[in-house]
Amino acid sequence: MSFLPKPKLHHPELATNDIGFTRRDYEGAISTLCAGCGHDSISAAIIRACYELSLPPHRIAKLSGIGCSSKTPTYFLGAAHGFNSVHGRMPSVATGAYLANRELIYLGVSGDGDSASIGLGQFAHALRRGINMTYIVENNGVYGLTKGQFSATSDRGSTSKKGATNTDAAIDLVGLALQLGATFVARSFSGDKAQLVPLIKAALQHPGAAFIDCISPCVQFNNHVGSTKSFDYIREHNEAVNRLDYITGRSEITADYAPGEIEVVVQHDGGVLRLRKLATDYDPHDRTSALRYLQERTVAGEIVTGLLYVDPEPENLHQRLNTVATPLNALEDRLLCPGSAMLETLNAALR
Repeated sequence: MSFLPKPKLHHPELATNDIGFTRRDYEGAISTLCAGCGHDSISAAIIRACYELSLPPHRIAKLSGIGCSSKTPTYFLGAAHGFNSVHGRMPSVATGAYLANRELIYLGVSGDGDSASIGLGQFAHALRRGINMTYIVENNGVYGLTKGQFSATSDRGSTSKKGATNTDAAIDLVGLALQLGATFVARSFSGDKAQLVPLIKAALQHPGAAFIDCISPCVQFNNHVGSTKSFDYIREHNEAVNRLDYITGRSEITADYAPGEIEVVVQHDGGVLRLRKLATDYDPHDRTSALRYLQERTVAGEIVTGLLYVDPEPENLHQRLNTVATPLNALEDRLLCPGSAMLETLNAALR
């Protein structure tokens, strides 16, 4: 499908971030998705997160598979590296790229059809191996690109636009991510940018496998009464487990206040952060409790959003394989191919 680039002309006094880029520098081509698609809101959140983090666009590698969601990398980070893979195979490409060059920032964008159906095995292995990447699934519970069939994340009992009822159990990608060992697991809603942007910022800075399941209503095929992935349904059943903000690492700012109270904290940039301490019974560092809470809220008919689990000391694939610090694509031939003597030593060790 053809696409139009955005005009390069812009106001000469646009605000810039710490490395001199404007927000426009993080945009891509003009979207060809349906007007009002939740995926465009996620693209806008990614643009904002990368701009506010002052990430160099050329240091980011964005990867995707097939589907409406997998088209969206065209619409953000036009100056980044990009690879659009075949259906469900984005994690394999990401694994190879990450092993070759550990210095890039990896952002994988997929959909519920791409990751929960044909790519379910790829999804599982990418998370359990600990690839240092942000993996975002734009979850609309429908095959929007092929006219509205149920996807693997469609809830049992939900109805299609034509009135058919889904009789299959849904795959919960958040629950799977927790069980598979992802060290950052979150869920959000495309219509809640106040929650989504801090989650994306935190995921991009997390040195391990970070997964965000973002419910993103399909305005054409799955935004009607009877859909459990519609704008109205998500707003009515959203159960946020925490109030989120993200601050990059600087000198420590401390606060000491009681549960239920509000604390006003002045940040490094002069901004003011108002903190309300939540109940103490939810711990985002406890994987087992996160799974139990997710199940309890699902039974209660609620969709849990927010940061569900984070490991403060994650381990990634390069650490597990004990690879060299130099990116593999930058090693000299003599280091990549050490010769017959080394091969003989290796073979002898395996006899």
